[in-house]
Amino acid sequence: MTSANSDKAVLFLLAPDFEDAKFAGQRFFCRHSALVEGVLTSFPAVLDAIDVRRIAFPRPRAEVIELLGEANQALPVLVLPAGQLSAHASGEANGRKFVSGAEPIIDALVERGLIPPPHP
Repeated sequence: MTSANSDKAVLFLLAPDFEDAKFAGQRFFCRHSALVEGVLTSFPAVLDAIDVRRIAFPRPRAEVIELLGEANQALPVLVLPAGQLSAHASGEANGRKFVSGAEPIIDALVERGLIPPPHP
């Protein structure tokens, strides 16, 4: 289904403006995905270096499960190409390291030389 390009990292974000069955009649966005979206907007060249996929809120999230397994569906998550490492990796699945959470993802993009570091 996804056939991820093995030489590009895959960034999964939650698509904005979603409903959660636990909160009937309300709409939401993911603040963590929005933070990463802001970085992508500020540095559009990153889009040439990584494969960005916006995923619907409801689980199961088939594209994420395909790469990381059912236990690792929390978003946002950056899935590194097979064999690549990161000091910010939070886990490994199917032979690929992954980085979970907005701040660690931003740190991993800095580590990969894709964006400058945030101001201290």
